[in-house]
Amino acid sequence: MRAQWRVLVDVPDFRRLFGGSTVSILGSSVTTVALPLTAVLVLGASPVQMGLLGAASFLPHLVLGLPAGVWVDRLSYRSVIVGADLLAAAALGSVPILAVTDLLQMWQLYLVVVITGGCSMFSMIASQSFAPILVPRRQLLAANSAFALSNSVVATSGNALGGVLVQLLTAPIAIAVDAVSFLISAVANARISVSGRTPAAERHQESLLRGIRGGLRAVVEHPALRATTIAATVGALAGQMQGVIVVLFLVRDLGLSAGWVGVIIAVAGVAGIIGAGVGVQLTAQLGNGPAFILGMTLSSLAGLVMAAAGGPAVLMMAILIMSQLLRGWGPTLYGINQQTIRQVLIPPELLARTQATWRFLVHGMQPIGALLGGTLGALIGFRPTLIVSSVIMLIGTTLALLSPLRTLRRLPGTEPEHSRP
Repeated sequence: MRAQWRVLVDVPDFRRLFGGSTVSILGSSVTTVALPLTAVLVLGASPVQMGLLGAASFLPHLVLGLPAGVWVDRLSYRSVIVGADLLAAAALGSVPILAVTDLLQMWQLYLVVVITGGCSMFSMIASQSFAPILVPRRQLLAANSAFALSNSVVATSGNALGGVLVQLLTAPIAIAVDAVSFLISAVANARISVSGRTPAAERHQESLLRGIRGGLRAVVEHPALRATTIAATVGALAGQMQGVIVVLFLVRDLGLSAGWVGVIIAVAGVAGIIGAGVGVQLTAQLGNGPAFILGMTLSSLAGLVMAAAGGPAVLMMAILIMSQLLRGWGPTLYGINQQTIRQVLIPPELLARTQATWRFLVHGMQPIGALLGGTLGALIGFRPTLIVSSVIMLIGTTLALLSPLRTLRRLPGTEPEHSRP
C-alpha cells in the first residue's frame, strides 16, 4: 500500500487523473445495477432485449477498437478524457429526464450503452497512455496497482450503493448519480497541468490504415508484448465463458440461495482489493514477467477449484471461497503487470494505438466467450464448462510460460532510486 500512496502524494497530476477515474467508476458501478433494472422494471424488457443491451456495450470495441488508438494519438490525452467524460454525462443524464417525462424507450437505452461504452473505451486508451507521461517509470507499477486497488474497492462498494439508490430513488433516477460523477471527473481531469500531446500528434498525420498497422506491428513484434497479448486474449475468452455460467452453477447445481451467491461473488472483490495492495511487493520479489504468469495461473485454477465444489456444506463453501480468492488475486496480479509491460516497452508515439489494439483483441473475445460459455453450459452442463474454460485459460498461461516473459525480471528504467548507481 505504501508504494501506491507515495505515487499519489508525489505526482499531483496523476492524483487528479486517479481521482477523476475513481469517481467515474463509482458512478458507473451504480449504473451497472440501475440500468438493467431500468430496462426490466420500467420498460419490461424481454430476455432477448436484455441480451442485446448487454452486447451493445461491446459494440464500440469491435467497430472502433482499432482506429480509436490512431485518433487518440492525434489529440491530447487530456482533451480526449475530458471530452469522453462530458459526452458520457450527457448520455446518462438523458435517461432520468426521459423516464420522468414518460418518453424513455428501449432503443434509447441501447444508444446510451453504446455511447457510454465508446466513451469508456476512448477514456481508458487515453488514461493508460497518459500515465507514463505523468508518472516516472519506476513508479508505473505502483500507479497501475493504485488504479487496480481503486477499481476493486469502488466496484465492490458501488454495486451495493447502486442497489440502495435504486431502492430509494428508483432505477432511472439512480443513473443521474453516474452522470454527476462524470461531470466531477471532467473537472478533475481538466485540472491536469500537461496536455499529454504525443509526438505522433505533432508530426505529419499518417493514414488511418497505416496507423492501425503500426499498432498491430508493435504488439506482435516484441516477444514479451506478443506473449502477454496472446495470453490475455485467451484468458478473456475463457474468463467470459465462466462469467456467464458462474451464477447458474452456484444456484442450479449447488443450490445456493441468492444471499450466499452474493457473499461468494463478493469474496472475489475483496480478494482483488488485497491483491492490488500487495501486487507491487510481490512483483518486486518475482519480477514482472513471472508475476504476470503467476497471476494467469491463479486465474486458470479458479475455475477448476470451483468445479470441484460439492459434498458437505462446510467443505463446499470452503472450496468456493478458495476459488473466488484465486479469481480475485489472479486478474489483479497479471493485470497490473501486463499494463506496466506495455507502458514501458512501447514507444510513447505508439502507445495509444497499441492500447487500442489490445482492447480490441481482449474485449472482442468477450462476446464470443459469452456465447461459447452459454452454449456449452446448455449442452454439457455447467461443471464441465468450468473445466473446459479453465483448460483453455491454462493453454494461454502455458504459452506465456514458454515465452521470454519467464525471464523478464525487470523492465528498463523501473529500478527503484536507491538501487541506481
